[in-house]
Amino acid sequence: MLAMKPSMEKLRWIMEQLRDPVTGCPWDIKQDFASIVPHTLEEAYEVADAIEQGDFRELEKELGDLLFQVVFYSQLGKEEKLFDFDSVVAAICEKLIRRHPHVFAKTEFSSEAQIKANWENEKIKERQEKNDRQSLSILADIPKSLPALSQAAKIQKRCAHVGFDWHQIDDVFAKVAEEVEEVREHLHGDSQELTAELGDLMFAVVNLCRHAKQDPEAVLRQANQKFTKRFHGVESKVASSGQGFEQHSLEQLEDYWQEIKADEQP
Repeated sequence: MLAMKPSMEKLRWIMEQLRDPVTGCPWDIKQDFASIVPHTLEEAYEVADAIEQGDFRELEKELGDLLFQVVFYSQLGKEEKLFDFDSVVAAICEKLIRRHPHVFAKTEFSSEAQIKANWENEKIKERQEKNDRQSLSILADIPKSLPALSQAAKIQKRCAHVGFDWHQIDDVFAKVAEEVEEVREHLHGDSQELTAELGDLMFAVVNLCRHAKQDPEAVLRQANQKFTKRFHGVESKVASSGQGFEQHSLEQLEDYWQEIKADEQP
């Protein structure tokens, strides 16, 4: 098997060897479903980072790492007689075909909005079936481990699907402005109330991103990268001055920042 060309079969064989209770790797042997979740999240973020950096050679490697996580879970499922890799593949094949009737069943939809609505309706059916057809909240199965911005966007999307949503983006912007004022009112008051108002403001901003058809997680990551790049420029100017940060006033640092911003203009 070692001489076998790279394939899913070879990857699955490698996983089996790593988990062999006698000859396997001690670290891999002691893992369980819960213990590898942090590694899965880390690998997913590394995939996203490689894409954002435009580093496709690194992306190739990171996608392999992420695929290995799926194989790892599948091996654990096989050992516990819960599921295996083949059943995982079968499940996603069935789901994709069922959720795309306009591709595989020649069902006709008149717009992209109808396609998305059908997708959401199919997911609702799946949630109902998973919960023995009991009437549960449409928010019941949103993962608690999602990043807060992504979780907020998913909550809002679910509510919008049943009509609980602003119709105009201007109304959403007005809500953001309202939340800003409420934060201002509590800036110097009770810290718990301020925390609550800041949360409301952030939730409203996520809603604004959603209505603007922007992914709030991606928007903030992009802002983080832009700030980091500019701050590296500030650090460079501070180093060139021959003085440390502590010897600069905030006004001087702000001047550096504005110079860097000006250099970015086309």
